[in-house]
Amino acid sequence: MMNVAFYDARPYDHEYFKETADDGALALQFYDFRLSSDTAMSAAGAEAVCVFVNDRLDAACLEKIRDLGVRLVAFRCAGFNNLDMEAAKALGLTVVRVPAYSPYAVAEHTVALLMTLNRKIHRAFNRVREHNFSLSGLVGFDLHGKTVGIVGTGKIGRIAAQIFHGFGTRLLVSDAYPDEDWAKGLGAQYTDVENLLRESDIVSLHLPLTPESRYLLNAETFALMKPTAYLINTSRGKLVETAALIQAIKSGAIGGVALDVYEEEEKVFFDDHSSEILYDDELSRLLSFPNVLITSHQAFLTHEALSEIARLTSENLHHCAKGTAYVAGSVLVEGGRKLVP
Repeated sequence: MMNVAFYDARPYDHEYFKETADDGALALQFYDFRLSSDTAMSAAGAEAVCVFVNDRLDAACLEKIRDLGVRLVAFRCAGFNNLDMEAAKALGLTVVRVPAYSPYAVAEHTVALLMTLNRKIHRAFNRVREHNFSLSGLVGFDLHGKTVGIVGTGKIGRIAAQIFHGFGTRLLVSDAYPDEDWAKGLGAQYTDVENLLRESDIVSLHLPLTPESRYLLNAETFALMKPTAYLINTSRGKLVETAALIQAIKSGAIGGVALDVYEEEEKVFFDDHSSEILYDDELSRLLSFPNVLITSHQAFLTHEALSEIARLTSENLHHCAKGTAYVAGSVLVEGGRKLVP
């Protein structure tokens, strides 16, 4: 049996992972707090840790859990920008992730955010609950005939493009590794990011956070966008420079924004702060704008996605416990023994 310390656990994690760990091969210890160098001692007695997007796996944290006997770090997500990769390699840790779960979940949430923002559905919902049936201020626009710019044409970006194609939009796409055959089949056109920002009525981000993509949307690039354009981000918060975004909204440089991720979300998202003062001034400012819509990193939150995350993460853990192969494409860092990706 492998002992696994499971961090940042939510009620749905208990529900979905309980079903995949009921064969006795895994013993999951759920913690509702996040893993960091400050909480690393809680991993004592565990051979593996299971982590999520806001756990902080810097060198100090990794060294502490390694010294406690942890040999495997299992991400139950695709992104791993919160991991010090070089430190993990130097310490001989094995790191695995879930390379894909349900790209449909994130792509569909992207479109839901846009439709809600554009047609003011969130504002209309609150009005009607107060018996205010006025339509003033609720005017949106047809998506049909508009230009949608998709930055990043991986699995999620492609599905989002397909959905937008169904609305009858013109598609501009940008990616470091363009697939012209795919684009031609959908009627999309590859272009550079700058041209995409200039021409698009809607810009949707679907790319990982890397040193190159950090603050892709900043004061300079916001200035390229149409003053009526909407920005949608369901990828990573640090793709967008928050201070520049606030200024762009205040100055009317863009028409609005919908975010499922936020630059400093680890301090706020996934927890109930409704009875507290929100000390994040930039997030408070964003929430004050009528043309800003924010959800708290819930794009992945569907039954299908949660089921697949639990299944693939548990498979990685099971295979490590048995000394056999890992799920295809899951290995980020190889530890002291040969892994078969």
